Amino acid sequence: MQNSPRDSQKYAGLRATDQLSEADLELINALQIAPRVTWQDAGRILGVRPATLAARWERIESQGLAWITCYGVGDPTEMTLAFVDVDCAPGSTPAVAEALNAIPEVQTVELPAGHHDCVLTVFTATLADYAQRVAPAILAIPGVERVQTSLGSRLHQAGHSWRIAALGPKKSAAFAELAARGAAEGPLSPAARDLLPLLARDGRATAAQMAKALGRTPSTVQRQLARVLGSGLIAFRCDVAQNAVGFPVTCTWYARVPPGQHAAAAAAVRSLRSVRLAASITGQANFLVTMWLRSVADVMTAELALQEKVPGIELLESLVLLRVTKRMGVLLGADGRAEGRVAMPREAMPAGLD
Repeated sequence: MQNSPRDSQKYAGLRATDQLSEADLELINALQIAPRVTWQDAGRILGVRPATLAARWERIESQGLAWITCYGVGDPTEMTLAFVDVDCAPGSTPAVAEALNAIPEVQTVELPAGHHDCVLTVFTATLADYAQRVAPAILAIPGVERVQTSLGSRLHQAGHSWRIAALGPKKSAAFAELAARGAAEGPLSPAARDLLPLLARDGRATAAQMAKALGRTPSTVQRQLARVLGSGLIAFRCDVAQNAVGFPVTCTWYARVPPGQHAAAAAAVRSLRSVRLAASITGQANFLVTMWLRSVADVMTAELALQEKVPGIELLESLVLLRVTKRMGVLLGADGRAEGRVAMPREAMPAGLD
């Protein structure tokens, strides 16, 4: 595939061997819709041999250009989502970010251009767990001078629903049909919960692979896996290196929306393809929006789109990210590629997983 001048800018910073072809993008898009689809089913929809797709994904994943994560969603009435601004002593930000990466509950660590040094997304099972254990751990990091927390009161949209839109409507619908799962009633057994750390490390781990790791029969693990997948207590997402898909710039807006208009604002924001995150939060700003953009010049265009889509929205602050060191438990290099994972330990997972 020959790249246009715009493509050359889009893939700046990537080695030639790390650039994604149209076939690669189609596969990633398919896995965004149905992260655990079998290669046989994917091959039937895409018209590609299953072995070819498996080899293609192995290459993409090994280069850190895309990856599949699994994480607990817990009980939404109990689980705490916190957006935390961290101010650091001069010169200490890199060391602080590295220490923050090591805290499992700190799922995302971002370094913005602005008066905050680090911006965090934190998940805990309860508010007390955040207040009594995780927040003090953040404050105790050498170099941290100030922490300001906004709590998520409602998550309207998250990164798992963002798509690169490489597939047409017919193929997208076919993968969506495969992704639909029936619900499984009842709590997870301790044996089923043993699968969670394995899925956190590899969202596409098979029953056979997990059976080998756990010393169980594949048929037993297959039944346990069906319970886990049908529980509704975990979510999968296929994420990508931003540079590799042509959206190298992340911007987050802290905004105010008129009381009673949050649902309408969320619906309007969801129509913007660039939106990765939309949440209602506590504090002076009561609404948070994050977008992936092609350039810093697109920030103003995005702001105009927000103001047109959401009447009465007041944009209080915008933060353009200079670096993301961790996204949903995955450690990222300076070029945005995955370099490792910090899985949330079972005891720190949301209570709904128990």
